[in-house]
Amino acid sequence: MNLLKKIRGSSLKTKSSIAIIATSALLIEATSIVQYWYAQNRIREEMRQRAESELRAKNLEIHNVISSVEVAVNNMSWAVERGLGLPDSMYAITTKLLEDNDIIVGSAVAFEPNYFKEKGRQFSPYSYRHGDSIRTKQLGTDQYDYHTMEWYTAPMASGSGHWSEPYFDKGGGDIMMSTYSVPIRDKQGRKVAVFTADVSLDWLSVVTNARPIYPSSYNFLISQTGRVIACPVESLLINTTIQQITAGMEDTTIRKINEEMMAGRDGHAVVYNQDGDKNYVFYAHMDGKTGWSMAVVCSDNEIFYSLRRMGFNLLILMLVGMALLAYIIYRAAKSATRLSQVRAEKERIASELHIASEIQKSMLPKIFPPYPERDDVDIHASLVPAKEVGGDLYDFYIRDEKLFFCIGDVSGKGVPASLVMAVTRSLFRTISAHEAQPDRIMTTINESMADNNEANMFVTLFIGALDLPTGRLRYCNAGHDAPILVRADGQDNGLLPVDANLPVGVMGGWKFTSQEALIDPHTTIFLYTDGLTEAEDAHHAQFGQERIMNALKTTLMPKPMIEQMTLTVHQFVSNAEQSDDLTMLAIRYTKEHLDVRMQRSITLPNEIDALPRLHDFVDEVCERMGFDASTTMQMNLAIEEAVVNVINYAYPPETSGTINIEAQANDLRLKFTITDNGKAFDPTAKEEVDTTLSVEERPIGGLGIHLVRQLMDTINYERLEGKNILTLRKRL
Repeated sequence: MNLLKKIRGSSLKTKSSIAIIATSALLIEATSIVQYWYAQNRIREEMRQRAESELRAKNLEIHNVISSVEVAVNNMSWAVERGLGLPDSMYAITTKLLEDNDIIVGSAVAFEPNYFKEKGRQFSPYSYRHGDSIRTKQLGTDQYDYHTMEWYTAPMASGSGHWSEPYFDKGGGDIMMSTYSVPIRDKQGRKVAVFTADVSLDWLSVVTNARPIYPSSYNFLISQTGRVIACPVESLLINTTIQQITAGMEDTTIRKINEEMMAGRDGHAVVYNQDGDKNYVFYAHMDGKTGWSMAVVCSDNEIFYSLRRMGFNLLILMLVGMALLAYIIYRAAKSATRLSQVRAEKERIASELHIASEIQKSMLPKIFPPYPERDDVDIHASLVPAKEVGGDLYDFYIRDEKLFFCIGDVSGKGVPASLVMAVTRSLFRTISAHEAQPDRIMTTINESMADNNEANMFVTLFIGALDLPTGRLRYCNAGHDAPILVRADGQDNGLLPVDANLPVGVMGGWKFTSQEALIDPHTTIFLYTDGLTEAEDAHHAQFGQERIMNALKTTLMPKPMIEQMTLTVHQFVSNAEQSDDLTMLAIRYTKEHLDVRMQRSITLPNEIDALPRLHDFVDEVCERMGFDASTTMQMNLAIEEAVVNVINYAYPPETSGTINIEAQANDLRLKFTITDNGKAFDPTAKEEVDTTLSVEERPIGGLGIHLVRQLMDTINYERLEGKNILTLRKRL
């Protein structure tokens, strides 16, 4: 009562704190209960799945053994029927059955009374295992009258195969066994004998209780009459029924389970033993003619022990946490007013920096080497912002055997620069996805950046498109530092010639120029931002171009090159604060020319009637390469589609021209090069077809080149010396 009075008389801040604590406690408690409920259901479902899986696995294992015995007996019964006139030959048949089937411990041919008068009333040749040998004897005697036994009477009555109830075969095999027997008929169709196979039940207990699903769980197997065939307690086997074992139990569910199992039904139930412990029972009938059923018993205490222990520990932790929460709220309430404004400002700044940083990280390639499967290019890059976020960018990707790449530096610092950097990189990706000319890519980016550029921010940008099969580099520079070409010898390095263009975003309508250069194999293109050249030491001396050139002489590989350059810059600036973003991108062209092992060519007129000659040419090439019919058909489809594109688009109507198709193969790939003198036509410029759209929604055209892309590994287009050159490649 005094506590309630204190609460009523407390300040609004104190009441709010108490309300927060109470609400938090209720939420935590409710969350814990829901989590506990879901975890309990999940564990129970997992137990059900494991138990059912156990029953299926044991069923399959037992059924395989039982089926093998049935098949063996049925397959040998014809030999018994053919040898009915030779009674002594039965020993050879039963012995043969044991020799061919290790699981069978005994076999007999038990004849009707006085069937062979010279053999007496009860004649039953019997073979059985004795140690490592097989012995025979005459089973039928006055002391062992088999004519009254189930394994004999049941198949004679039903006329079909029968598995006997498990029994101890005294006078026969002298072991616990079950017998499978089939009737034997003479030529007139009369049942004159029973052919049997005895199977020891020792293996059943091993199979049934091997690898329990839980340490204390156990399995048991019963016959159709409820007799226990296999269980962990050996003394209960055969001589005890499931009804006798469960007779004194108070839980009536157990008796229902007994009835269900003996009726051959599947199911599961919850039962309680004499001590009140809860158990889960899953049962299922065994496939085949045996009439057996199996059950898996799992203890509730064991299954949920870890969960309940964890729940108790969580309860303790929750109480401790609530106490700690109350203390924290109490302390926080005392200084909340003073810190609220500072916290709000810090959260706003932190949020802006976090968003900008995440945008930057998600935009830039981070996995190196990016194309480990390729042998023609090696790339490494590094971006170290001067502050939390930066305005530098780089990007690269491969499309149609062309490496598109860029590097840029946004004017200004902080969050605005990082956002402009993200927009620039997105524009580069979007535009270059369907445009291969760097100057056109640059122009489109410039128009987008210059439009409504109220902040007057701009980007120095370099864009390149390296044709990987030929090494031809097309590039466009927008006010950025010229890249450095690091030659294979590491000495004859120099700047890539670049035109003076305005940075993007400064002025709309600017005409950017395109340039070309041929990159020799094993040459590295080193690109960087001015954060490298203008890096300052404590005395404000700049790193400069000369130090960059000297550092590039130490290595030719992209990753060591950038690591060495980073180390050299850090050694130069020493303890001076980094004043600008430092970004580097190294691209090494590693094209290797393999020996040509097959080369063919053909020149065709630009006429549809010439396609049969094209098919013959492709068939010859594919046969030479050892392709199968399916691959040859794919090659024909791809090359025909490419050539038909040339006929339809490269040459105007009623214009004569030729198309040259060259096939060339090395140890890695087959290459088709299609060359024509027609007007410029780039089939790869067509955007990818979205095949998920309906026919009505999908734009007209593009399916042909889509087919070629699907059938070939790579497709590449170049316009060189007034010729269209389309190259298709297929890995061998």
